[in-house]
Amino acid sequence: MRVARLALALLPLLSAPASAVEIDGRIDPAEWQGARHVTDFRKVQPLSGEPASLPTEAWILATPEGLAVAFRNTQPASVPRTSQRVQRDFEEQVDRVNLMVDFDGDGRTGYNFTVSSTDGVFDAVVTNETRFNKDWDGNWKHSASNDAEGWSAEMLIPWYIAPMRKGSDGRRTLKVYVDRVIGSTGERAAWPAVSFMQSRFLSGFEPLEVPVYNQSLLAVTPYVSGLYDNVGGDSDFGGGADIFWKPSGQFQLTATLNPDFGQVESDDLVVNFDATETFVSDKRPFFTENQGIFEYTTPSDYSQLLYTRRVGGPADDGDGSGDITAAVKLNGSLGATKYGVFAADESGAAGRTFGALRLVRDFGSQDLGLMLTRVDRPYLDREATVLGVDHNWRPNQRWNIRSRLFGSQVRQPGQDADDLGATLWADYEMDGGWRQQWIAMHFGDELQVNDLGYLSRNNLNYGHWEVSRRFTGLPEASRYASKDWRWRVSRVTNDHGQLLNDQFRMSRRSELRNGSSEYAQINVNSAGVDDLLTRGHGVVELPANFNAGFEYNRPRKGNWAYGFEVDAVSGGLAGNDKVGYAFEFEPTYFVSDAFSINAGFYADRTPDWLVWQHDNLIGSFEGREWHFNAGLDWSIGSRQELRVKLQALAIDARALQAWRVDGSGNAVPSDEPIEDFSVRNLGFQIRYRYELAPLSYLYVVYGRGGYREDRFPEDPFDGLRDSFDLRDDEQLLVKLSYRFEI
Repeated sequence: MRVARLALALLPLLSAPASAVEIDGRIDPAEWQGARHVTDFRKVQPLSGEPASLPTEAWILATPEGLAVAFRNTQPASVPRTSQRVQRDFEEQVDRVNLMVDFDGDGRTGYNFTVSSTDGVFDAVVTNETRFNKDWDGNWKHSASNDAEGWSAEMLIPWYIAPMRKGSDGRRTLKVYVDRVIGSTGERAAWPAVSFMQSRFLSGFEPLEVPVYNQSLLAVTPYVSGLYDNVGGDSDFGGGADIFWKPSGQFQLTATLNPDFGQVESDDLVVNFDATETFVSDKRPFFTENQGIFEYTTPSDYSQLLYTRRVGGPADDGDGSGDITAAVKLNGSLGATKYGVFAADESGAAGRTFGALRLVRDFGSQDLGLMLTRVDRPYLDREATVLGVDHNWRPNQRWNIRSRLFGSQVRQPGQDADDLGATLWADYEMDGGWRQQWIAMHFGDELQVNDLGYLSRNNLNYGHWEVSRRFTGLPEASRYASKDWRWRVSRVTNDHGQLLNDQFRMSRRSELRNGSSEYAQINVNSAGVDDLLTRGHGVVELPANFNAGFEYNRPRKGNWAYGFEVDAVSGGLAGNDKVGYAFEFEPTYFVSDAFSINAGFYADRTPDWLVWQHDNLIGSFEGREWHFNAGLDWSIGSRQELRVKLQALAIDARALQAWRVDGSGNAVPSDEPIEDFSVRNLGFQIRYRYELAPLSYLYVVYGRGGYREDRFPEDPFDGLRDSFDLRDDEQLLVKLSYRFEI
C-alpha cells in the first residue's frame, strides 16, 4: 500500500514536461527531446528563398521556465568566423542568430532576441510589421559556444517577459521566427522565409502551439545617484525606483518613482535652424518596458501619438526639464482585447499631467485599435486631447493595408483648436520581385498632437506611388548578392492648396557578397513654396532643385571597418544654379576583438542656405559645416564595458543677401543688414558600466559639453579646434541600480 501511494505521488512529477534546459551554449539532445526541430532555413538576405548556404538547425521548446531555443550553426574554416566582442544592442555585422516571438500571434507586437557567436546580445520590440525599437532591454538567459565545426547558441525567454492573452484548453498559439546571419558575407537564412524588407513581416511568423505556462514576477529596481557639477561647483543626490509586477499573463503593471532622465546616455549633437522639431529616442527603462501596445504611428517619419520624451521634457516655464514625480503603466488583455493605460505626473507649478489609453482587438486578417491621450498643462492653462483609430487589414498574402484616423482638441484661452488627420498606406507584392506602394496623408492646419505625441508638421497633404523590383538571382561572378530598385513619384501640398513640391525619386539598395552594402538615391524636386521658413509670416516661392547621394558600408575585414557617404545638393533661392556637397567618412580600427577605436569626419558646403531672421525677413548665407567624431569601445570581460564618445561640430555662415517676402511669396532683395555667424558645439562623455546582475548596473560617467553662437565668421576648421575649449557643462555622475526579483 505504501509503495502504491508513493507511485501515485511520483506520477505527476514523472509525467510533467521537462523543465531543466540548461542554458550553457552546449546542445544536449536529451534536454531538447520533444522540441520543434527546424532545418529548412531559407535565404532572406538576399531574398531568394533558396536553401541556406551553410547547414543551420534550431530547436524550439516550451518549458515552465520560458520559451527555450537552441541553434546549431555549421561553419567550416573556409567561411571566416567573426570573433568580435560586442556591447548590448550592437549594430556591428557579426555572426549571430535571432529569435523573434509574437506572444499573442496577432501580428501587432513582436520581441526580438539576438545572440552573437561571442555571446553578445541585442533585444528590441517589433511593431507596425517592420519597425524595430532597440531602446527596450529585457531580462532573459543566453549562452554561446564555439568549436571547430561551427558554433551554438541557447536562449531562454521567461513567460513574464511580456503580457500575453489567456490560452484555451491549456494551449496557447504563439508565432515565431528564427534566423541566422553569417557575418563575413551578410547572408541571412530564416524560418519561415519572410523578411523585414517586405511590407508584411511580423504577421508572416510561423504559428506554434505550446502549453499554457504562467509566471508571476515582482521586480523592484531602486537606484541612487550622485552628481557633481564642476562648473557650478555644486552637488546633487537623487534616488528612485522602477517597479515591475506581473501576477498573471493577462495583467502587468510597471511604475516608476522619481526616475532620472537618462543621464548615463548621451544623445547625438544636433544644431537645428529649421522650423521642425528634432526627434530623439527614449532609453529610460520605464518608458521602454512593454511600450509596444502604445504604438500608433503614421507614414510620416517618426510620427506617433505617444512620444514619451515629452514626459520630463523641457518645462512649460522654460526653466530646465520637468520633474517627474511618478508614472504608471498597465498592460493586459480581456479576452481578445488588449489594453494599455499610461499616466505620469510632474511636480511644481509648471508640472504637467499626462495620460493615455490604448485598446486593440484582433479579428484574424485585420485588427482594430483605439488610442486616447490627454495632457493637462496648468502653467499654460492648456488642455490637449487626441483620439485616434487605427485599422490594419491583410486580405491575402499580397496586400497589406494600414489606415489611421485621428483628431485633436485643444482648449486654451484664445487658442482653441480642433482638427483631423488621416493616412492610408497600401503595399502590394507582385511576382518576379515587383512591388507597388501607395501612401496618402492629410494633416489638418489646426491638428495638434505634440503635447504628448510627435508629428514633424501639420498643415500637410501628401501622396505617392512607388514601384520597386528586387533582383536576387545575380550571377555568381557578380560582386553583388542582391539589388533593390525603387521609383517613386509624389506630391506635397499644404492644407491651403499651395504646392510644396512634386518629386521624382529613384534609389537602389544593394547587398554585396563580401557583406558590404550600398545605397544610392536621387530626388528631383519641382518648384514650390516653403510655408515654414518664415514661421507664419508668409510663404516663400522656391525654384526647382535636386539632391543625390551615395553611401557605402563595409563591415570589419581584418582590423578595419569603415563607411562613407557623398551627397550633392541644390536649393535655396538659387535652385539648381548653385550646387553644394557633403562628405562623411567613418573608419573603425580594432586593436583586438574586445577593443576598437573609431573616428569620423563630416564636411558640407551649402552655397545658398536660407535662415530665418525675424517676421518676413530671411537671410541667404554661404554655409559650411564640419563635424569630428571619435571614440572607443572596450568590452572588459563579460560584465564590464568602457565607452568614450566625442562629438565636435562647427558651422560658418557668411551672409550673402537679405530678402523680404512679399504678399505673393516672392523674395525681394533688401538692404537691411544681416550678420555672419558661427556656431560651435561639443559633446564628450566617458562612461564605465559594470553589470552587477541582470538589469542591475553601476555607472560612472564623466560628461562635458558646450554650445556657442557668435555674430562673426569662423572657418569651420578653426571652429572645430575652438569647440574643444567649450565648457558650459562638466559633470561627474555615479549611479547604482539593482533589480530585486521576488
